[in-house]
Amino acid sequence: MNERLIYNILLATVFAAAAVMFIALYLISAPYGRHLRRGWGPAIQARAAWVIMEFPAVLIIPLCFIIGDRRTDIICLVFLFMWELHYVQRTFIFPFLMRAGNKRFPVLLVFLGIIFNLVNGYLNGRYLFAFSSPYPVSWITDSRFIIGLTLFLAGFAINLHSDHILRKLRKPGESGYRIPHGGLFKYVSNSNYLGEIMEWIGWTISTWSLALLLPSLLQQTSCPGHTQTISGICANFPIILPGEGS
Repeated sequence: MNERLIYNILLATVFAAAAVMFIALYLISAPYGRHLRRGWGPAIQARAAWVIMEFPAVLIIPLCFIIGDRRTDIICLVFLFMWELHYVQRTFIFPFLMRAGNKRFPVLLVFLGIIFNLVNGYLNGRYLFAFSSPYPVSWITDSRFIIGLTLFLAGFAINLHSDHILRKLRKPGESGYRIPHGGLFKYVSNSNYLGEIMEWIGWTISTWSLALLLPSLLQQTSCPGHTQTISGICANFPIILPGEGS
C-alpha cells in the first residue's frame, strides 16, 4: 500500500467523521469551558492542555515542507507562513493571554485534539508540498490566491480582535457569564469562530483545494458560547445571528 492510497483513505475517513460529529453535536455539548462536567475522565489545567493539543499542528507542516520537494517554491513558502501564523498564535500566544484561572480541560479531549491536529497537518502538508500539482510562480497574482489570502488575513484579524473583547468581559476576580459587545459581536453570535472559519475558507480558496476545506474547518467542532457547531454551522441556529450575544 503506497502513501498516496493511505492519504486518500485517511482523507475519506475525515470526511466520514465530520458527518458523525455533525450529528453527535446535536446531542452532546463539548465538555470544556463553562460546559465542563463530570463523566469525561481526568482533566488538566486548561492552558497546558491548549499548548499540548495545538503543538502538533505547529510541528507537522514544517516537517512535511522539509521532506517535500518544493522547498524553494515561493507559493509553498507563503502557504507555510499562513499556516504557522495561525498555529503559532493559537499555540504559544493565545493560551497565555486567556484567563484560564483554575479551569480544567479533559485529557480525553486533549488526546483527540492531538490526533486531529496530526492528521489535519499531514493531510494539508503532504497535499501542498508533495501530492498536488506544483503551483506556478504566476499563482501569486492569481485572483484565487489574492482573494483567499485576503480572506485568511481578515479572518485572522477578526479572530484576534474578538478574543481581545472576550478577555475584557470580566474584571480580575469576577466570574459568571457575560454577553460580549463591540466589534463583530454586534452582528454575529461568535465572531471569534467566524474569524477562524473565514481563515480556513480563505485557506481553501488560496490553495484551490476542496479536499483541504473540511479537515481544516473540522476543528470548529463546538461553539460553546451559543450552540454546537460543525464547520461553522450551528446545530440549532446559524453561527451568524444579528444582534445576538455569544
